[in-house]
Amino acid sequence: MVTDLVQIRRFGEKAREENKSFRAWMKRHNFIEKRFKAAAQRIEDSIDCTTCANCCRVATTQVSERDAEHLARFLGIRVKDFLRDYTVETGDEGRILRRTDAGCIFLDGNLCSVYDARPQTCQLFPHLVKGNGSLVSRMWHMPDRAVYCPIVFNTLEEWKNDTGFQKRPK
Repeated sequence: MVTDLVQIRRFGEKAREENKSFRAWMKRHNFIEKRFKAAAQRIEDSIDCTTCANCCRVATTQVSERDAEHLARFLGIRVKDFLRDYTVETGDEGRILRRTDAGCIFLDGNLCSVYDARPQTCQLFPHLVKGNGSLVSRMWHMPDRAVYCPIVFNTLEEWKNDTGFQKRPK
């Protein structure tokens, strides 16, 4: 299992096109999701996200109205103040959490300072075991996530091996 973030980035970039092909290949085949989720859960359980927190450094976090209400209540402020101080509106992603040079505005070292009230997308991350829609529908983002998330990288590699997907020569 690869957990070094430098290697994850290098290997993930190298496998990006292969992972896109795998995503398309998965859409053309029928597999039992339970089998894939079990493998993803095993990998997720073996990696301590608090030693990494790379998702919080790299990815943006969309904030729903419900997330904003929940976070504002957690922080003890009004929703409009939360939206003004902790989020920005973007053209392509909608409302997202503000970012600092270190990543997410709520990232404190490798920990989330609002963990108990974190947005739903953070609760579901990396969206392999749980998430909205089918597993195949969530595969859209996995080639990008495999470049920064050890869980996604290792899960995709295991799924490719388990399914007999024809990998590209290295």
